[in-house]
Amino acid sequence: MTNDPGTTAPEERLSPLDAVHRAAGASFTDFAGWQMPVRYSSDLAEHHAVRSTSGIFDLSHMGEIVLIGPQAAAALDFALAGKLSAIEIGQAKYSLLLAEDGGIIDDLVVYRTGEDRYMVVANASNAAVVADELRARAAGFDTVVSDESDDVALIALQGPDARAVLLETPGFGVDGPGNDEEDFDAQIAALKYYRAFPATFEGQPVLVARTGYTGEDGFELYVAPERAARLWGALVETGGPRVVPCGLASRDTLRLEAGMPLYGHELSRDILPVQAGLGRVVALAKEGDFIGRAAVEQGPVADAPVLVGLAAEGRRAPRADYEVFDGDGADAARVGVVTSGALSPTLGHPVAMAFVSPALAEAGTALFVDVRGTRIPAAVVALPFYKRAS
Repeated sequence: MTNDPGTTAPEERLSPLDAVHRAAGASFTDFAGWQMPVRYSSDLAEHHAVRSTSGIFDLSHMGEIVLIGPQAAAALDFALAGKLSAIEIGQAKYSLLLAEDGGIIDDLVVYRTGEDRYMVVANASNAAVVADELRARAAGFDTVVSDESDDVALIALQGPDARAVLLETPGFGVDGPGNDEEDFDAQIAALKYYRAFPATFEGQPVLVARTGYTGEDGFELYVAPERAARLWGALVETGGPRVVPCGLASRDTLRLEAGMPLYGHELSRDILPVQAGLGRVVALAKEGDFIGRAAVEQGPVADAPVLVGLAAEGRRAPRADYEVFDGDGADAARVGVVTSGALSPTLGHPVAMAFVSPALAEAGTALFVDVRGTRIPAAVVALPFYKRAS
């Protein structure tokens, strides 16, 4: 991790907000080939800002793949695990791209942005794979698949004050007749969770979505790359101390507390949705076939591990790849592995997600995690660890 602008390797990609982050003194890390801010000041301060006021994140490394055409919905119903044809214009839906064997290629958010237009948002590490898979799976349908990732920057404003800051920021309007701030305010007031609408910022298009990955209320703003710095600056200037720039480190602890899976940790090609607690995401009742259906219907083997939450006491936190045991003695059996873990900034004690034997998945089950040679006691708990007050 470094905050030295230095030289950038040819394979590294820079966010359209890179200069903004460097001017703010961010520390950087490589993430899926992108140089992204890992923190600006303190992981804890940034985490607490999102829980108490609001934080602003650069998510421009995410991928955006667009399907347009009369059979776009049918193509997505075949390509993905969910029933995307059922969502309305302006609605978003969490879904999964599965392999034939039911393994998870990526988890996605799909927005219906028009009658025959859908935008699929993919994880940065999988964006190219998702685009290729969608092209291949849509080949028999009357739809065009375009990877528009390079044409989109993504800014997330998350936290209890996010809505107020967005409403106070000058320059927003609705996309269409009128296009004034009063119309924008009315749209925000009516916007439900996992809904989006086309707006403008200083006369240029922006898609405003009430979505996020922190466990707090908030918004994700899709904008042209050349407009990203201006939008970021306006939100920060308007919010003042209520808007704290946040990096990937705090985003990870926030999503962990909220029990949200991360691809490459809780999700992978070796994991079926039901193992990760995502059986509800798969629309087995929808008409027709979809890739991965047969494997999902068959299900995993009887003793396949399942995802659980773990809570411990003290300050020593389980981390990814730490082993889980059914006891602390020499004869204890290894029964699982941690996928994500941290000392929870909000709760004040260690939390983790782990895959364990299904026989040990009931809440209250006592287990032990090997933390650098010491087995610390942990109890299975229901996810999420943290849930905001409604």
